[in-house]
Amino acid sequence: MEALGNRSYGPFLILLPLIDISPVGVVPGLPTLLAVLIILVAGQLLLGRKHLWLPSFVQRRSISADRVAKAIEKIRPIAKRMDHWFHGRIPMLTSGPFVRVAAGAIILMALTVPPLELLPLATTAPMGAIAAFGLALLVRDGLLMVAAILLAIAAVAVGLSLI
Repeated sequence: MEALGNRSYGPFLILLPLIDISPVGVVPGLPTLLAVLIILVAGQLLLGRKHLWLPSFVQRRSISADRVAKAIEKIRPIAKRMDHWFHGRIPMLTSGPFVRVAAGAIILMALTVPPLELLPLATTAPMGAIAAFGLALLVRDGLLMVAAILLAIAAVAVGLSLI
C-alpha cells in the first residue's frame, strides 16, 4: 500500500462500484453497504492520508507469489490498453487539492446511493461516476478526472429526476 501511495485508493474506488453495477448489485442492501465502504475509503483520501489504511486482519492476509504472478499476466493486456488510452494528461488535476475535491465528490455520490437503492438499477449512475474517479486517480489522468466530474453531474441530474 505504501508503494502505491495515493494510487492505492483507485482499485477500491473502481472495484466497489463495479460490484454494484454488476447483476449482484440488485441484492437489497448491498448498494448501501458498498456506499458505506466507499465513504470510508474516500474519507481517508479526503483527510489526506498518503495511502489506504486497512484493518489489521485484512493486512495480515497474504497471497502466494505464484498467484500474484498469474494475476499480473492476466491483467497485463488490460494495463497495456489502459496505458494507450489514459496516459497522464493534465496531471495537476490528479494531485494536491484536486484529489480532495474528487474525494468530496465521491462521498457526495455515495450519499445518493441509499435513497436511489429503492429504484432498481438507479445506483448505476453514481457508482459509474465513482468508478471513473477511481480510474482517474489510479492512472493519474486529469482529462479522465474532468470526465468523472461530468459523469458525477449527470448522475446527480439522473438521481434528481428519478426522485
